Amino acid sequence: MRLPRGSFRQLLLLAFLLIAVLLGGVALRAVFTFDGLMARSLGFSARTLQLNGAAQALSERSATMERAARQSLILNDSPLRRSFVDAARQAREIVADLQPADLPPPLAARWRNQLETIDRLMEGAPDTALERERNIAGEFRELDALNVVIAQQMQAAIEKRRQALNTELDASRAQITRQVIGMLVLALLLAVALGIWLARPFKRVERAIVGLGENRLDQPIEIQGPSDVHRIGQQLDWLRLRLSELDADKARFLRHISHELKTPLAALREGVSLLEEGVAGELNDNQREIASILRQNTVQLQSQIEALLRFNAAAFEARQLQRERVDLLQLIEAQVDAQRLQWRANQLVVQVEGEPVTARVDPAKIGTALANLLSNAIRFSPPGGRIVLRLQRLHHLVLIDVIDAGPGVADADRDRVFEPFYRGQRQPEGAVKGTGIGLSIVHEYIAAHGGKMTLLAGGPGAHFRIELPHVP
Repeated sequence: MRLPRGSFRQLLLLAFLLIAVLLGGVALRAVFTFDGLMARSLGFSARTLQLNGAAQALSERSATMERAARQSLILNDSPLRRSFVDAARQAREIVADLQPADLPPPLAARWRNQLETIDRLMEGAPDTALERERNIAGEFRELDALNVVIAQQMQAAIEKRRQALNTELDASRAQITRQVIGMLVLALLLAVALGIWLARPFKRVERAIVGLGENRLDQPIEIQGPSDVHRIGQQLDWLRLRLSELDADKARFLRHISHELKTPLAALREGVSLLEEGVAGELNDNQREIASILRQNTVQLQSQIEALLRFNAAAFEARQLQRERVDLLQLIEAQVDAQRLQWRANQLVVQVEGEPVTARVDPAKIGTALANLLSNAIRFSPPGGRIVLRLQRLHHLVLIDVIDAGPGVADADRDRVFEPFYRGQRQPEGAVKGTGIGLSIVHEYIAAHGGKMTLLAGGPGAHFRIELPHVP
């Protein structure tokens, strides 16, 4: 999947905005739901007050009607009769205002029928007023009983509304909780996915930089991603090409200069040989000594030129790794067996320690590096000394230690021991002077594998350590 060509900053801002929109949408949804519940709660409170007030007002109007009706019948008073009529009208309005959901229609009809019965008893001859007053008292008792039933019905309606509101509140709370959890999980997955998606080009940049550090200059660098990351990939590829050109120029220069030096050097050696053989005439003792010095220096110069060519070839080959799955312990033991005659001739004890470790390396180049380290250890160890080659794995690294019993490396030489053609101060007595490229070749081969070559402190002998990334 190819990333869009916006800048990394723009894509990151877009990702944050997308996550913010998701979380903001959930927050707004929760706010709107909360506002709706608040409105329902306020409506419930208002309706509760209305129903309680209606039940109380109906009871009060019934009491007013009973008092006015009975007094008007006994006293035959017109104002009391009008008071009864007004109270009855107000009571009917209260019952009429109650919704069918709050007051069942059959109960409302019973109440109206009871009030109509009272209205009929209010009509009649004056001589029947006392009997009608006694009958009205009984009817009002029936009306009061109905008022009690209506008040209970109001309380039941209030409780029903309260339960419905609580149910809706619980359902809304559960819905909001599910939405919040869902959006949080979605935002988290989106953040992780976008993080991985946006970080992938940087992993490619990291691998490209590691490849440049390991001299893998033959692999083109192409990084797809945001425009700014893509430009970094183009600059890294330009750097790769530039390093390839510089490396080729260096190798070409070394080959040319070596070739140019070898031709006059061969002529010089031939001329010195002719002088020593007396072809141009007999030499006296002083002349013969000078010719001997010239011959020794030409031999040394030729040896250094050949070492330069070997180092140049090794540096070139270091970039062309042929990785295989190799048992490093067997590879170490093979190098020890290959130099068995040398370390036995010096009466040395060579000990290999460690468990088998398999890694993807170039066996030829790692074998050459081990052979050079072992050869150095044999060369510097005194007769009867002990050389230890130890293999171990530590986390994602493979460590190979080569420890000898020689004089070690002088403090002044420690920082330059891996430089090409550098020979340290401490050299074995009577041994042929080395070229100073053995450790340099080891350093080149190990660096090509992405590893590190170090000289550890301690002693008395030298302790070299190879660190290789463990790629099984």
